[in-house]
Amino acid sequence: MRIISQEPSRCDERARTPRRHNVYAGWYCACTAVERSRHIQLSQFLSKHLRHQPERLGLTLAPGGWVEVDALLTAMAAHGFTVTRAELEQVVSHNDKQRFSFSEDGRRIRANQGHSVAVDLQLEARTPPVTLYHGTSEQAVAAIQAAGLSKMARHHVHLSTNLATAIRVGRRHGRPVVFAVDAAAMHRDGYHFFCSDNGVWLVEHVPPPYLRLMSADPVER
Repeated sequence: MRIISQEPSRCDERARTPRRHNVYAGWYCACTAVERSRHIQLSQFLSKHLRHQPERLGLTLAPGGWVEVDALLTAMAAHGFTVTRAELEQVVSHNDKQRFSFSEDGRRIRANQGHSVAVDLQLEARTPPVTLYHGTSEQAVAAIQAAGLSKMARHHVHLSTNLATAIRVGRRHGRPVVFAVDAAAMHRDGYHFFCSDNGVWLVEHVPPPYLRLMSADPVER
């Protein structure tokens, strides 16, 4: 496994990039409510089939999680969801969480992380920031303190570079709480970290000794 040292990267750029335009259910765009609704529907459809159930469209993910764009559009139309290339490009470019990306030649598309289907994502190990964050709900605190952060059905545990993002993630599950992860110590102890194209840090497991439950006060302000 090749280790890549910490350096300015797309991971860092994503962490510093402010959210802009009209944020709506994970979207930022200057579009109408009807357009936003269709974009959200398309984003959810892509998440389902590029992360979890490509076989339902008759697709197989290639190494890296890629599928051919033409094959995807054809399969979607065959299953009653006709989408233009322009709509697909707008979903990829305007999704607030940057869930998807095109290959450099624009011929393939993939979900950047969050897969449950078996696929080699071809990630390379990187040196993580000193501290990372994981947002969750109050109900999960006791289990996490006992067993650590587990990837569950996904390939990895997802970690954020900043507190604000972790809080947003935690709010999806209820009243948010945030765990700080001592990523520097984990890295020194031999744990491998990866960073997806949209700046989400990934690791297979975070044991309890590397976790610190943060005060609820900054979460609620």
